[in-house]
Amino acid sequence: MKRVGVIGGGQLAWMMASAAQKLGIELVVQTPSPHDPAIAFASETIFAPIDDAVATAQLASRCDVITFENEFVNLEALAPLAEQGVCFRPALQVLSPLLDKYDQRCYLKQLNLPVPKFVALDCEFNSEAIHELLLDAQLNFPLVLKARRHGYDGQGTFIIQDMNALQQRLESYFNQQEWQSLFLLEEFIPFERELAVIAARSSTGEIVIYPIVETQQEEQVCRRVFAPADISSSVVAEIEAIAHTLLNSLQAVGIFGIELFLTSDNKVLVNEIAPRTHNSGHFTLDACKTSQFEQHLRAVCDLPLGNPALQYQGAVMINLLGYEYAQNDYIVKRQQLTEIEGSHVHWYGKSKSRPGRKLGHVTVLLDSRNPTQSIGIAEKVESLWYGDV
Repeated sequence: MKRVGVIGGGQLAWMMASAAQKLGIELVVQTPSPHDPAIAFASETIFAPIDDAVATAQLASRCDVITFENEFVNLEALAPLAEQGVCFRPALQVLSPLLDKYDQRCYLKQLNLPVPKFVALDCEFNSEAIHELLLDAQLNFPLVLKARRHGYDGQGTFIIQDMNALQQRLESYFNQQEWQSLFLLEEFIPFERELAVIAARSSTGEIVIYPIVETQQEEQVCRRVFAPADISSSVVAEIEAIAHTLLNSLQAVGIFGIELFLTSDNKVLVNEIAPRTHNSGHFTLDACKTSQFEQHLRAVCDLPLGNPALQYQGAVMINLLGYEYAQNDYIVKRQQLTEIEGSHVHWYGKSKSRPGRKLGHVTVLLDSRNPTQSIGIAEKVESLWYGDV
């Protein structure tokens, strides 16, 4: 039996559990919190911060391979373990150009993949210096300000309208001189739609690509996913080519989430890369022959990759986000959601709710591809969940 170590114990690790059982794989989790969802299904748990390399050494002694639930990885601390032969998948050298969003942008540009214009915010903190930086980079307001590390679910991402707003935002973050090189500025893209694709690569170079989806965000947090996206065959081909180029260049092993912009003139731009299972792929648990979680385990354990095809005409995935500070399992609302035809409710078992926290998701399977019907279903789910909030 294979034993897979997972650094991180949140819902992404939790959703690997049924796939692991199906494949005869044991999961060993490293996480700091005894309240994390994955604890309930782990064969063993090492309670330690996810960036604790000493704990990861213990994890390695109990596993055949180690994978990651998130990007909060200290590559320098883990490097000695890799040198000693610990198998990380994706490998540390695969993660290296991706964890810092500026480095990621530079890597994508080197591959000639389409990205928004961008620049590192590493000049002195005054309007004149920033103005020169923007001029050199051919950037104009509005802009997007992004934290280079550790931003997720909209955290660390801000749409900036002018120089005053930029300075205020930076001042709110930094009172000292450590601010340099922690942010990047990039072109604001007036996209028509946001798209995403999940792709997996095996150690032998086999690549499988899931149906491309449309995502809808509010305040930079994903609210809805529609599968498959209503896009042209040429856009599908371009995005699949992007996935092949990226994964082959990295020599990656495992699942990757690729977020993209589609402009009104059908231009595709890569937004961000997530080297792990991804929220935009949760629909695969119920809608596809092989879920993204099973696919990831197959890849990292050198098992044949599974079929990513949809088993239904379509699917809508809606995140159940916290809207209050409370301790509540929302059992009545969850029961109402299960009564929607074709619905599958996934509750992550988190003990506390707070605004914006991902508490679960609902996937509704469709027997036709009707955009109006899909939007209606999403609105029905959200009306039941959020009520009058």
